[in-house]
Amino acid sequence: MKKIFYFLTFLFLLVSCTEDVKFNNPAFQTLKNNAFWRAQTYKAYFGANGSIIIEGSLGYEKIILQTASSTEQTFALGVNDDSKASYENTLPAEMASFSTGTNIGNGQITITDYDADNNTISGTFKFTAVNNDDTDAGNDKINFTEGVFYKVPIEGNDIVLHN
Repeated sequence: MKKIFYFLTFLFLLVSCTEDVKFNNPAFQTLKNNAFWRAQTYKAYFGANGSIIIEGSLGYEKIILQTASSTEQTFALGVNDDSKASYENTLPAEMASFSTGTNIGNGQITITDYDADNNTISGTFKFTAVNNDDTDAGNDKINFTEGVFYKVPIEGNDIVLHN
């Protein structure tokens, strides 16, 4: 009887030790001021002059990344307005808008994979953006590190652009 009890206990332990693996495919996530931030919705689309815009949203918050092209390379931020990043929070109690641009903020966006066949884009990003409201002195910048966008679908890609 003891052998059956031990066997059933062992069997129960073996069966109950499962891992629920959850894949983030596609994904858009980062550390916002050293706190984990993961977008619930994300998309990418082509803008003017072959630029690509990648957006990730979490409730009232939105991160917008723009690069001059979809070429697999690193784009510096804070140099010009061709490649830039921004963050917006539209919740009335926490309304804020931060951005990079010509001589504003810094960082980089790296396109690691542009898959024209499957209409997806992947890469990494990090940036420090400056508050667009000069009167909000206590909240002058926001920092994003270890950002990743992976296989984000590109919408409306009827014309394949290569730069």
